Amino acid sequence: MMSDSADGRFMYFAFGSNLLKERLQLANPSATFHSTGRLKDHELNFGLYEKNVDTVWHGGVATIDACPGADVWGVIWTLSNEDLPKLDKQEGVHKGIYSPLEVSVESDKGLISCRTYQMIKVYACPPSPQYKQVVCLGAKQNGLPVEYLKRLEAIETNNYSGPSVLDEIRKDIK
Repeated sequence: MMSDSADGRFMYFAFGSNLLKERLQLANPSATFHSTGRLKDHELNFGLYEKNVDTVWHGGVATIDACPGADVWGVIWTLSNEDLPKLDKQEGVHKGIYSPLEVSVESDKGLISCRTYQMIKVYACPPSPQYKQVVCLGAKQNGLPVEYLKRLEAIETNNYSGPSVLDEIRKDIK
């Protein structure tokens, strides 16, 4: 198992909706904040795994792609190994949507080996305003750099208005 540690826990690098603690803990209650981190030589993109597919977020979702010189900031969470199947399911690994990756993330605690996820086949698609809001809320909640937050806030959305996963998360946000 990736990022497996002797104490029955693993490190997970989140860069999309799972930046927000309340979102991640919907399916992964053991998640605890470890630190923020930077994944070098990658860029953040948004897309769908199939053209015109309707998702719970009603728009593109975050993925990462190799890109020399670019950075993706995110949160390193510590999770119980028991949550790994739930996290994989949430990320659609069983459906071939995302593939788990092992990445080295720079943090104030040094270089940390983490599990993260990359969409396998991406059709570029802007995120819904609700998805973007969850990403930005998570970035603010965990103190990601202001410049990076400005980049997130500048992301164009698809202007979807209607019910989304955000409605479920809102009741848990303190």
